[in-house]
Amino acid sequence: METFFIKALQLILSLSILVVIHEFGHFIFARIFKIRVEKFYLFFDPWFALFRYKPKNSETEYGVGWLPLGGYVKIAGMIDESMDKEQLAQPVKPWEFRSKPSWQRLLVMIGGVLFNIILAFFIYSMIVFRWGDSYIPMSHVKQGMEFSETAERVGFRDGDILLLADGKEIIDRGGIVDNFAAQVIDARSVTVLRDGEQIDIVIPSDFVQQLMRDKKGFAGYKDDLPTVVDMVQRGSEAEKIGLAKGDSLVSVNSVPTPTFQDFRGELQKNRGSEIQIDFYRDGMLQTASAKLDSTAVLGFTIATYLVTDHYSFFGSFPAGVKYGLRTLKGYVAQFKHIFTKEGASSLGGFGTIGNLFPAKWSWYSFWMMTAFLSVILAFMNILPIPGLDGGHVLFLLVEAISGRKPSDKFLEYAQLAGMFLLIGLVLYANGMDIVRAIFK
Repeated sequence: METFFIKALQLILSLSILVVIHEFGHFIFARIFKIRVEKFYLFFDPWFALFRYKPKNSETEYGVGWLPLGGYVKIAGMIDESMDKEQLAQPVKPWEFRSKPSWQRLLVMIGGVLFNIILAFFIYSMIVFRWGDSYIPMSHVKQGMEFSETAERVGFRDGDILLLADGKEIIDRGGIVDNFAAQVIDARSVTVLRDGEQIDIVIPSDFVQQLMRDKKGFAGYKDDLPTVVDMVQRGSEAEKIGLAKGDSLVSVNSVPTPTFQDFRGELQKNRGSEIQIDFYRDGMLQTASAKLDSTAVLGFTIATYLVTDHYSFFGSFPAGVKYGLRTLKGYVAQFKHIFTKEGASSLGGFGTIGNLFPAKWSWYSFWMMTAFLSVILAFMNILPIPGLDGGHVLFLLVEAISGRKPSDKFLEYAQLAGMFLLIGLVLYANGMDIVRAIFK
């Protein structure tokens, strides 16, 4: 239960930040063009709100709704999710959205997406400034990889060292869309080093679908590395018991653990219990006692082939922008798989997103996920679907090109159709979470 609340708290906090920043993008452009904003809400408020406040002499009411499915700004004279037909039936006012030229309305509509992208760039910049940009060049993994049966069917073999995907070096950044597997499965050919010889493996066009059907993954690192501490997380149990970089952990409760796989297995067997850890430091054998929680995670990383690039404060900004663009490119590349049968069945809602956060609070993981979700929110909102920002942008571009503005009735019906589609997708995605929870 503790794990659930920690993940839920991270999810709610992350989404709240993203929604407020997104809606502020719409709000600030509306105010620049002197368009009246009637409401600015975090979460939706059908029937009642948890909190509302309207400053003296302000045109805008600020509040927090009870339905945590996003947020909104109610812009005067605009057909949006509020479906305020009464206002639209009145004569056009100079402070209304519909009275402004198309280029101003376009900037108001892309403001949310723009601010989410800027937020992602800023967060990634601060991450690489604070923690550096860590990655593993796969050519450095001299012991090679262990491959699933699905990967072996297309030509991979245990021990292969991944070198190139379509001629580009394969680098594992450990993210959701920029890990080594994501680079391989979307490639046409992959070059591996096998027994000192470079071999090209042709990747079938339906490889992603094969992996989704078999549900055995692509590949993993061999777990024959020793448990040598590389970095200790702040506030973790490992820090509390005094583990430090370079410590070589050799046993748990007197059970030898020659590899990290053995060590991790002993932790899992003793979850929720107090354990004794034997380790070598500067050639001297030492012992420490640790209390494991239900996750059996001590909070340290082991020394691997990890490379970390560090940046100055000003140097972190171009690095952060590059990181954000790489994440966006990776997500867009994987997005097309949603339209396959296997991709649709793998869709998930808030439960799936929440499980991407760690079971123990980590500011590094929290900000990495928040930046990633900001990229997703920006991309999804710019899709040309009525009800999303991209739908409004599409109609504004049509107006700018043709010189003819779509009728309010057309926009109203388009908004309704888009809302029904989006509600259906939300229900389907969260329904899949429930189905997986029941039949896992």
